[in-house]
Amino acid sequence: MIDSPYQVQSSGKIKLNKIAPDDTGPFKHKDDAAAQTDKNLAELKCLQERLYANGQHAILIVLQAMDAGGKDGAIEHVFGGVNPQGCTVTSFKVPTHLEAAHDFLWRGHLAAPPKGMIGIFNRSHYESVLVERVKDLTPKKVWSRRYELINYFEKILADEGTTILKFFLHISKKEQKERLQARLDDPQKHWKFNPADLVERKRWNKYQKAYEDALGLCSKPHAPWYIVPADHKWYRNWVISDLLVRTMKEMDLRFPPAPKGLDKIKID
Repeated sequence: MIDSPYQVQSSGKIKLNKIAPDDTGPFKHKDDAAAQTDKNLAELKCLQERLYANGQHAILIVLQAMDAGGKDGAIEHVFGGVNPQGCTVTSFKVPTHLEAAHDFLWRGHLAAPPKGMIGIFNRSHYESVLVERVKDLTPKKVWSRRYELINYFEKILADEGTTILKFFLHISKKEQKERLQARLDDPQKHWKFNPADLVERKRWNKYQKAYEDALGLCSKPHAPWYIVPADHKWYRNWVISDLLVRTMKEMDLRFPPAPKGLDKIKID
């Protein structure tokens, strides 16, 4: 298991207000992290090629955050350089009629990455213990038993060859306000502004509690949660890329052996 101060311990009790969202770890400034982040992204590109060629393992990245928490930005900056043939992104929005007619994990299993691929969940199956809980869309007796089902689901994926990394992008309420205001102030970002986000913002404390329970109850050795300080986008990118690259290096990914007789082939 990869060592990180941001990993949530199994069945740990989480208090998000005790964790600094503006932490920058070993770096004092954005420029201090730039070279290491660039190195991580270059290594990620090479490691992904091995993952794809090897075809024996899959990687699932789960991104969760409050509104304006930086999920889209993390995907763009961390995964923008990988080969799109080996990477998929699934956004979990309001369930469609078909999705709602199935169990809450159905659409997550459909989107799980096949071997050789990196799959990114922009939001995820955790919405069923977050949004549905906070907005009272599902009774407590239903959502309260879903944590255990989520753990079973992720254990199945892990046992069948999927490496799972889950990142909660932890921003402050102050930073969220600034990001929402920036969308409102810039006409080119109006498409990203949703007035409904202001309604959700009023539920900040309820969401924080829901996240604390989900993080604490569903961080397991086979599917760890990491609470990523995300007030500084550049540090968020370094943390995610660093953890991903170190994890993939431990997988000891190798190119498959070449077919026999290649040394005797001559192309006219």
